[in-house]
Formats: sequence, structure tokens, C-alpha cells
Amino acid sequence: MKPKLLLHICCAPCATYVAELLGRDFEVHGFFYNPNIHPEEEYRRRLEAMQQYGKAVGFKWDEGPYEPGRWFSLVRGYEEEPEGGARCPICYRMRLEETARRAAELGFGYFATTLTIGPTKKAQVINPIGRELGFKYGLTFVGGDFKKGDGFKHSVRISRELGLYRQDYCGCIFSLKERRRRTM
Repeated sequence: MKPKLLLHICCAPCATYVAELLGRDFEVHGFFYNPNIHPEEEYRRRLEAMQQYGKAVGFKWDEGPYEPGRWFSLVRGYEEEPEGGARCPICYRMRLEETARRAAELGFGYFATTLTIGPTKKAQVINPIGRELGFKYGLTFVGGDFKKGDGFKHSVRISRELGLYRQDYCGCIFSLKERRRRTM
């Protein structure tokens, strides 16, 4: 029997390859927890894509609470930071902490995140946060840089095959504004 792993999922396209890869060694259960996603309409689109993915491949997952007010209060003062700046580790920590807490509560021994498959997401920032939280909650964080070995390309291919919605910004309103400024 494989050990149980709770996988934090930022979006369905990122889940495709990471869940498949981790599923080789673990019984993977997904956890969609993303209070950073804004506006709520975008959150709903990503949630629907996750539902579509789960049904298509028989992937089990749960939705965490959508708490944008809590997220905004944590990142207050960092609104002008660029994507990849000081705001992002606060966001990663919030989502990974809830995942670790939930994993411990449910009796999982392991947890991980899909975040490092994103081309702009730095594993060297995310993985230490995961390891620290694993220690705090008595779990093992399964880190990695899932974009390596063409992981991101595989996720794009799989999500296209499944017809999944693919967003064009990380999720927070500040990254959306930054993206809009760059495309003007």
C-alpha cells in the first residue's frame, strides 16, 4: 500500500502532471486551496476546471475555504511588489500551511504542492517553506521542481487533451494588474 500524500493544487492544469508523477509513489489526494485568486469569477473558472479534471481522470480532491479577505490582510503592504517579489512567499506560506494543517488533521504522512511546475515559481523559495511546515506539523514535505524534465510542457499537453481552462496569470489581483500593464 502506498503512503498517503495531500497535494496542494493551485490549478487543474498544474495538477495534471504533478498528480500523475507523485501517483507513482503515493496515494495522492488533492486539496484546492487558493484564497489568492481574484476576482471570484476567476476562482470559479479555476474551480470548474478542477472539477472537470477530477471527473475526467477519477482524481479525488477537496476544496478548501475561499478566504480572499484573509489573504488580502496577510499581503497588506506588499501590493506594489512585482510577481515573484516579497508578496509571493507570504502567499505560498498561507496555502502550504493550510495544506499541512489539513494533512496532519486527516492522518496523511506527506504533503506537496503543484506550485513549482509554474515557469515563474521558484522551487528554491517554495521548498524551504514546505520543509519548515512539514517539521512544524510532523509531516514530510515532498519537494521538487516539477517544471524540470519538461514537466510544464507535459502539463500543457495533458490539459489541452482534456480541454481544461488555462489561465494567463498567477491568480492574485496584483499579478493580473501587472500582466495588464505589460500587455498594454
